[in-house]
Amino acid sequence: MIKGTTKILGVIGHPIAHSLSPAMHNAAISHLGVDFVYLAFPVKPEDLEVAISGFGAIGIRGFSITIPHKQAILPLLSEVSPIARSIGAVNTVYLTDKGWCGTNTDVEGFLAPLRRVSTGAPPLQSGENSLKVPLLSPLGGVRDLGGSPGADWSQKVAVILGNGGAARAVVAGCAQLGCAQIHVIGRNEQNLAEFQQSWLNSAMPVKNLQVHTWDNLSSLISQADLLVNTTPVGMYPHGEKSPVDAAAIDRISPGAIAYDLIYNPSPTQFLTDAQRMGARTIDGLEMLVQQGAAALKIWLDRESVPVDVMRTALQKNLGLK
Repeated sequence: MIKGTTKILGVIGHPIAHSLSPAMHNAAISHLGVDFVYLAFPVKPEDLEVAISGFGAIGIRGFSITIPHKQAILPLLSEVSPIARSIGAVNTVYLTDKGWCGTNTDVEGFLAPLRRVSTGAPPLQSGENSLKVPLLSPLGGVRDLGGSPGADWSQKVAVILGNGGAARAVVAGCAQLGCAQIHVIGRNEQNLAEFQQSWLNSAMPVKNLQVHTWDNLSSLISQADLLVNTTPVGMYPHGEKSPVDAAAIDRISPGAIAYDLIYNPSPTQFLTDAQRMGARTIDGLEMLVQQGAAALKIWLDRESVPVDVMRTALQKNLGLK
């Protein structure tokens, strides 16, 4: 029940009616029994600055950022974490004595299921709670990395399909894992060169990043220990499509990890084809859950939140289970 004491969290974007965040976060809030509510706020680009000012005035505690505001909000914040600056985007904002502070939990969301699969852990079961992975501190790097289980990535090769905003979080995650080589595949050579240079000049430089056009895809797939799709190809309602044709995906090594950031349909054609060749697969649902859980931990100042409840809420809303 919403009361006069209820604290407000939310998500801003334009459009925002399709957002799954309210269902996911409110399920966790209800389970925890805390006096919070999570709402969706449609904010047009031209209204962003006044909206952020208004949020402070009415005491909103924190909010998620989605398209088209992830970059535009940066100059409106009092403080931005190094990881968010490196990615060039904020997806989580929280209130401190200094004002609005921004970070990016997409990297933690990306890494959580990957760490589990790479260590040979069994698939998540219904009712299972938070994954035991490193937490990204809001304004710092990684906490508790040394004590966390994980495979040795120092000799591994990551191949990332796409060089948009989602690819930036994946590059940051692969760099954090310590991958020996990180290859990014895109269509425009100038955009790829700018993408590479941006990482050399970032707050968290990535020097082992190489960029390629799509005609190099087949040869790179055969080298990949991790193959990640960050493009929208194969997303609902075009679930029959894949960013990788049959001849190319046949070159993936058995035991490699194929990871698709798309969560609807589940599995995508890309993952179906990769699994047929003996690859281990991860879809985008768990990344969505884990980035949301990481944000909720910040807002509620809790070490853990009911990830299983959040996952079930998403699956129900997507009609996946």
